[in-house]
Amino acid sequence: MVTKRPVESFCMFTFAVIGLAHPALAASDQDNGKQWIGTWATSAQSPMPGTPETYRNQSVRLIVHTSTGGKKVRIKISNTYGDQPLQIGAAHIARRAAEADIDPASDRTLKFHGQASTKIPARSTAVSDPVDLDVPALSDLAISLFFPETTAATTFHIVAKQTNYVSTETGDSTAAAKFPVGKKIRSWPFLTGVDIEGSRRAGAIVALGSSLTDGDGSTTDTNRRWPDVLAERLQKEGGVLAEMGVLNGGIIGNRLLSDSPGKDSPFGFALGESGLARFERDVLSQSGVKYVFVGLGINDIAFPGSLSPASAFVSTESLKAGYRQLIARAHKKGVRIIGTTNPVFEDSFLTLDKQKVTFFTPEKEAVRQEINAWILNSKEFDDAIDFDAVVRDPNRPTRIRADFDSGDHLHPNNAGYIDTGNIVPLAIFKH
Repeated sequence: MVTKRPVESFCMFTFAVIGLAHPALAASDQDNGKQWIGTWATSAQSPMPGTPETYRNQSVRLIVHTSTGGKKVRIKISNTYGDQPLQIGAAHIARRAAEADIDPASDRTLKFHGQASTKIPARSTAVSDPVDLDVPALSDLAISLFFPETTAATTFHIVAKQTNYVSTETGDSTAAAKFPVGKKIRSWPFLTGVDIEGSRRAGAIVALGSSLTDGDGSTTDTNRRWPDVLAERLQKEGGVLAEMGVLNGGIIGNRLLSDSPGKDSPFGFALGESGLARFERDVLSQSGVKYVFVGLGINDIAFPGSLSPASAFVSTESLKAGYRQLIARAHKKGVRIIGTTNPVFEDSFLTLDKQKVTFFTPEKEAVRQEINAWILNSKEFDDAIDFDAVVRDPNRPTRIRADFDSGDHLHPNNAGYIDTGNIVPLAIFKH
């Protein structure tokens, strides 16, 4: 569901059409017992209505937290929602030292087709050439991009829950050990993925979801989203599980069946395409994907009559049909799919233009209860996990536990996300 807080503010081959599979990526894997595995990812969004963040002959330094580690790395840059080519003047990757500063011994220049700069066509993505770099698991990397032209952030991820940096100086600052910070932002412009070279037995786990996957309600710069907690557990478990990357595909306000409300909404197109529409790009095209969690449905249930017309009321049968589409598409690609229950939302609210918007009705709750029972008992998903049971108040099971409530009666705080990440049985990744 959307947040009540203010919004926080591949090129081995290029694709001109959104949503195409990426055969060039598979073809680039070396026949040496290795494959590319996503260690970090985020889902692309359009900006909120109004003037987007703009860079004028400036650099950005973007901080990402890895899940699994490796010795070779590449990044993904997205111009998915841009209607003009995106000019990248320079790009670097390094291990972060502290805040915006890097370990200079780890700094690597990223190239695209052997060139230090690249132009990414509108509605396209690009992957850098790989570089040798020791990337530890559960570590922070700094990816620096230089925009030599005036560049509006038409493709970015809104709620990063991570402090990132814009240079105060004009010109290329991508190699600077001490980054000249002019502004702090809490979004990820253009950067959508980091891959490491892993073994053939490794793989990636994608968490497809809404703000509850994105980590809304958790503390910025603490990596307490539930997929982060899962990644930590996999590393602690060791063995092949420590080679599994965990990728966050959450978007605030995202729905399973419907796209963002559009131009007539205060959120415009920023809440993303539906889970059905973005499943290919954000899940099936991720490097090394073997598993996907589906955490969508609560916004489909809650929005009608609040952020969408009451006539858009979603039935359990419509949701089941949507889930079944994802299940079939995942299985066609050999990906195991894990269903998760939709959380409690009684008394949940959003403050919009100083007005309080509420979501709960008994009719919506009946749909939530029925669809949750189907997720858990139908056996149509390969596995099912009751996230709802983790956060609901046992004395009032339609409402979130007070000690897990971040304040809007929907999004958990750090403690709630930790317990959510801890409930996932690691045995499901041993198939």
